[in-house]
Amino acid sequence: MVGWILKKILGSKNQREIRRMAPIVRQINELEGTFQNFSDDELCGLTAIWKEDLAKLPTPEEQWKRLDEILPEAFAVVKNAARRLTDRGHTFTVCDQPMKWEMVHFDVQLIGGIVLHRGKISEMATGEGKTLVATLPLYLNALTGRGAHLVTVNDYLARRDAEWMGQLYSFLGLTVGCIQHDQEPSVRRQQYACDITYGTNSEFGFDYLRDNGMATTREQQVQRGYNYAIVDEVDSILIDEARTPLIISGPATISTHQYD
Repeated sequence: MVGWILKKILGSKNQREIRRMAPIVRQINELEGTFQNFSDDELCGLTAIWKEDLAKLPTPEEQWKRLDEILPEAFAVVKNAARRLTDRGHTFTVCDQPMKWEMVHFDVQLIGGIVLHRGKISEMATGEGKTLVATLPLYLNALTGRGAHLVTVNDYLARRDAEWMGQLYSFLGLTVGCIQHDQEPSVRRQQYACDITYGTNSEFGFDYLRDNGMATTREQQVQRGYNYAIVDEVDSILIDEARTPLIISGPATISTHQYD
């Protein structure tokens, strides 16, 4: 009974977490208002400044601490870039279909971005804009220069979201890659070298197996270090699909006569 009363007064743990993020959301929105006075070059120039600043920090721990410090500014930059694309009626193609940019981050999406940056799970209903939410922490963590991955469930979604959200990343001066099942190793290496890389859990997993079980030199490997990743449909990928093993098989490369 006491617990029920306290929950009614104080709210659930998730509700308290969201309330604690409210000051950060207000700060982001205030900063985004000031960035409206920036030219495109001034706004995009912040990306290069932050990347240079973070590159000087010798350890990942120091970089993560710095990312937390610049989070409000970085999120405000992404939101303002989305607003500029919307105001200009920016048009582009996604999976060979014409599209128009018409999205600016709402407060609930800013909260989702903060949660994902902190390495937690953000549960969002259909229509709340998960695809746009991911742009915030992906942009922020890509500033380290060590890459950021978006793991999704199929090749189509990986390509769609890379081309769609890539409009925002490219505007801000970041490169975007996409892993597809039919790509050659040289192409995959280029995609992984981008600031942000989209792909499926199976493609990322198979590339890891090839790099660590079949490649004999660093030049044969396609992936680089592992820095930050967002997993879309995390319950499906880490629980349901986790029961299906990733197996690579092929012809033996050495003589097997001694086993006959």
